[in-house]
Amino acid sequence: MLGQGEKQHFGYAETLQGGLPGTRDILFPLRRTSDATTYDTPAIVPARNLKHAVTEKIAAWVAEERAFGHDFLFIPVFIGCGAVLWFSLDAAPSSLVLALAFVLVAGLALIVRYTTGFMSVACSLCTFVLLGMLLADFETRRAGTVVLDTPVTTTITGTVARREVDARGYWRYVVRLTATEAPTLSRPPQTISVLSRGGGQPAALGATIRGKVRLSPPSGPALPGLNDFAFASYFKGVGATGFFYKPPQTLPPLAGDVKAETGWLERADMWLYGLRSAIAERIRLTIGDDAGAFAASIVTDERQAISAETMEALRLSGLAHIVAISGLNMALASGIFFVGLRLAFSLFPAFAQRWPVKKIAAFAALLMTLAYYLISGFAVSAERAWLMMSVMLIAVLFDQPSLSLRNVALSALVILIFSPSEIMGPSFQMSFAATIALVSAYAFWSRWRIDRDRLFIGRKPAWMAVAGTVGAVIGGVVTTSLIGGLSTAIYSAEHFHRVTTYGLFANLAAMPLMSLIVMPFGLLAMLLMPFGLDAPFLKIMGYGMALVIEVANEVASWGGSAATGRPHGWFIGIASVGFLLLTLLRSRLALLGIPVLLFAFGLSAATASRDPPDLLVHEDGELVAMVEDGKVFTTKARPPDFVYGQWQRALLLPEKPVPPVLLAAEATVSNAVSGPKTKLTPKEIAAVTREMTAALRDAETGAFTCRKGVWCAARAGSGEWIIVLEDGRFAGTTCDIADIVVVSRRTSFSQCRSGALLLNRDILRRIGSVEIDFANMDQAGVVGRLRAAISGTDRPWSEHRYYDWKSGRFDHEVPDAVNRLLATSE
Repeated sequence: MLGQGEKQHFGYAETLQGGLPGTRDILFPLRRTSDATTYDTPAIVPARNLKHAVTEKIAAWVAEERAFGHDFLFIPVFIGCGAVLWFSLDAAPSSLVLALAFVLVAGLALIVRYTTGFMSVACSLCTFVLLGMLLADFETRRAGTVVLDTPVTTTITGTVARREVDARGYWRYVVRLTATEAPTLSRPPQTISVLSRGGGQPAALGATIRGKVRLSPPSGPALPGLNDFAFASYFKGVGATGFFYKPPQTLPPLAGDVKAETGWLERADMWLYGLRSAIAERIRLTIGDDAGAFAASIVTDERQAISAETMEALRLSGLAHIVAISGLNMALASGIFFVGLRLAFSLFPAFAQRWPVKKIAAFAALLMTLAYYLISGFAVSAERAWLMMSVMLIAVLFDQPSLSLRNVALSALVILIFSPSEIMGPSFQMSFAATIALVSAYAFWSRWRIDRDRLFIGRKPAWMAVAGTVGAVIGGVVTTSLIGGLSTAIYSAEHFHRVTTYGLFANLAAMPLMSLIVMPFGLLAMLLMPFGLDAPFLKIMGYGMALVIEVANEVASWGGSAATGRPHGWFIGIASVGFLLLTLLRSRLALLGIPVLLFAFGLSAATASRDPPDLLVHEDGELVAMVEDGKVFTTKARPPDFVYGQWQRALLLPEKPVPPVLLAAEATVSNAVSGPKTKLTPKEIAAVTREMTAALRDAETGAFTCRKGVWCAARAGSGEWIIVLEDGRFAGTTCDIADIVVVSRRTSFSQCRSGALLLNRDILRRIGSVEIDFANMDQAGVVGRLRAAISGTDRPWSEHRYYDWKSGRFDHEVPDAVNRLLATSE
């Protein structure tokens, strides 16, 4: 124990606490006065006042955050929370109620804005949350996209608004519909995305085309909790996707002046996209192969031309972020231009001394950044990067600090005001997560460097200066890659259910190539392209891109992608709170983010370790999978990777499922299923029933036995019989022998009289993809738990699921048997 004098020497004091015998007061450091020779009133806090001391300490930390203006950083956070809340609701609240609530709460916030305490903060936060909900409501109403209700084959006539070539030479058109025929759609979408798989000359932008197409609604979630592609399509204005049966026919211009019928803004937009397509095509033709497609993607954001193999290698290696026009590309382009222009001005000392060349270079870089954004396709990553760089360059013009979290917050605020739906997508979340983490880490490092430099008096030794420079460069690249990878891991696990394990090594190898070869020569090529002098620089740029692809292929061959499984429903919310606390706060309050992050990942790990569902049914009813003893048995010999890939990553299933066993049918069965008969004879029905029953009795547990184009049957290890039908004429007899019946066609009834669970096309269309857990032996019924992807939601992007084109009305009805299972499974 220290003596009293020693305790005073070290700045501590100790006294006996009155009231509770045998207890001691808590020791706190004494505060030195400004002359550093004496101590002011001892900082002795009795144990009974510990709560008060902690509260004061937290208040001091909060005051520190507000002193640095960090309360502004949370404005876009709470606006974003409001938008997320609105988009996540099963039904939209009344716009009038939201507006009235916003006015009342905002008025109350203005009244108490100068007061201190909980009331002022709570009113302000509620105001921003309600504002985010109002912005989301307004954007949804503004979009008003009509989404196709059911797959259909029709002939369309429309105007080409966008076009993009893919790696196979096929053209993807975004077409504004003007007419449909054979049949005429009663509820046609305004805009569709269709693929033309034929060769020949592509249709020009603005051309009127006509052709026979197969259209389908955008895909819904492949499982509950997975990505709903209809959501993104709705806010992009695309109401259907499909393909032409043969190359579309280009029609002559319509009578009248078409240009007079379109506004100047639409014509300017089409001109920009025409310029973008011309630049991308020139880059691809000059460089060639995947390197040319890759180079075009980082200039114009046209990614379809990159082969699937290269894109997969980029994803597995953690280099997929290079493809998108993001902060990296925009920062390199504007930074190289800014520094290069300043160096050019330095060659003329008289001019450089007379004029503010730094501000001139910043203004020129600002214009160049705007031009880059205009030809980039307006993706959210490019928008965020352009806003960030613009704010930074404008700050240079006004002699203000350029790199700060306030700039990031301002960029997020602009995007949330105009496009709040972007916050639901991985592009917004991952790009802002990486930027926030990097800027926050840079600010922390800057403060640490200042404190470190105070330890040195005078000039540093030469060896220390050189070592410090080399270490800063290498450490900067390593740290940047590490921080970027870790910060986006949360959202990669949430949206893609996998993380890259060797992304650090890939980025360490690829970033110097991007910084020293690709972007500098790409920038020079773009500046010289109007004069036709771009080819040599594009060739060098292509050489750098080829090296980046080699790095991606090499790292991808190491098997560096780890599946994480579908996280807990609250994972992304809790993890985002922890991440934002850790990165946006400056005081020790930031450390609160660490336990929050650990809790989120622990919760997600516990969820991923659960056993997968017993039965998976896709929303089209054609792909069904049974999970039995660690194996996956499917109804398709080659299930579409678009669907099964999502199942595999979300539920940690084997990469290759067990294919079905195909039967050679009897002659009677062949006659029964041949041709589109409306009725079947009892003999034909009996033959098919006998075949299905024998397959169920004799098949291996879990494995599907299929009669191609008619039915598939499987028997679970716990005894359940499952039959999947492609021919709805057998639904009635199937209900009598199976426990679960899935029909990918319409049926004349919606419930089985036998009590079997029926999931036909109409039911699946209303509730989406389904996952089923079989009941335990002591439970009544076969299904213990049934979860559906769209069940209970009534939002504009899912409204098309309830439209009946025959009656022309929206029908939300779901059979009682299915409703009861959904209700008991919540």
